[in-house]
Amino acid sequence: MKKKTFMPKISSIEELHKIQLEGLKWTVKHAYYGNETYKKKMDEVGIKPEDIRSLEDIKFLPFTTAEDLREGYPFPLLCVPLEKVVRIHSSSGTTGKRKILCYTQKDIDDWRYFFARCYEMAGLTQKDRVQIAVGYGLWTAGVGFQLGCETFGALAIPVGPGNLDIQCQMLVDLQSTVVCCTASMGLLLAEEISRRGLKDKINLKKMIYGSERCSDSMRKRIQELLGLEHMFDIPGMTELYGPGTGLECIAHKGIHYWADYYILEILDPNTLEPVPEGEIGEMVVTTLRKEAVPLIRYRTRDLTRLIKGECECGCILPRHDRILGRTDDMFIFRGVNIYPGQIDTILSKCEGIGSEYQIFLYRGEEGRDYMKIKIEREPNVDPSLDEKLKKEIAHKIKTNLLVSAQIEIVDYGSLPRSIGKSKRFFDNRE
Repeated sequence: MKKKTFMPKISSIEELHKIQLEGLKWTVKHAYYGNETYKKKMDEVGIKPEDIRSLEDIKFLPFTTAEDLREGYPFPLLCVPLEKVVRIHSSSGTTGKRKILCYTQKDIDDWRYFFARCYEMAGLTQKDRVQIAVGYGLWTAGVGFQLGCETFGALAIPVGPGNLDIQCQMLVDLQSTVVCCTASMGLLLAEEISRRGLKDKINLKKMIYGSERCSDSMRKRIQELLGLEHMFDIPGMTELYGPGTGLECIAHKGIHYWADYYILEILDPNTLEPVPEGEIGEMVVTTLRKEAVPLIRYRTRDLTRLIKGECECGCILPRHDRILGRTDDMFIFRGVNIYPGQIDTILSKCEGIGSEYQIFLYRGEEGRDYMKIKIEREPNVDPSLDEKLKKEIAHKIKTNLLVSAQIEIVDYGSLPRSIGKSKRFFDNRE
């Protein structure tokens, strides 16, 4: 029996570009005639569907933002009759109205199909047992991982997030080979497996994680505690179907994204002009097949960069780097623009500390701003080395970011763990 593949049969970049152009033309026409908001936006910049003749013409199209989705609540940017909608999902936003996204049956089928690619790219087989430890409900995570797994043909174990007793029981009793979770949940689970002495009783080989930035040190810690062969970063957001819109490949040199389903632009968030390949900018996405709520130049606010050249894994689809942060994460400290991800990168290169940290900003009585970074000491590191560690870390922060920070070393495991996204930045300035 011939093994089923979910990867596209695309033999050249030229062929990919042809598919993208066809999809772009369809999306623009579909959106223009299907939704008044899109029509108004395009009319305002003086562009019609027939004006799209090449991929370069995408630069003439107007941008879409999260505000467009909130303002059209509850069915924003809908381009099909409501009776064609078979499901809704919602973002996990905490401010204002939620962003609700509609899906047609074709949207669901497309999503499950390209999600199955993720499992294929990770090297899974139908013999794998996939423990899904992400949230179910309005958000896209749990059902997305499950649909992709079932479409691929592996065994899905839908545990959901949290409940470490059940997680450990399933890992031992069902001998799960793959776990899907947030990076924070992965660390929590890895530390619990270690604490209970279960490492030799489980059969985990791989982890697929997403939803938040994972530092190299955090990744290394999880991999060591669980004895994993591979960890794969998976991107995704509700606006763009959900998780599964690409995957880090077995070479671990970037995330291949499904460019036959959407176009990815990397733009300067201030000028909205393309940045040179390899430089960091904001991810802007345009869908090519999405029926219910197509996206046209949607500003994700996520920061990453395109990776040049062909990948050694052999996949022809382009790559972007891991998500490096968000444009709205930036804070100004003593006149310097800083992203928390920059501090994360610096700490990942420091010896003797763990992967968990917290950044606090506060204002002194004299009106001066201060930064304190609490960092866990690595297990089995002598506390007498704390002063040395603090000086080394403070020096690296000063050298790389040109600001001073107070460093506090705390015991391993003393900072809070999370089953979801860990909160590591606290701005307590007035």
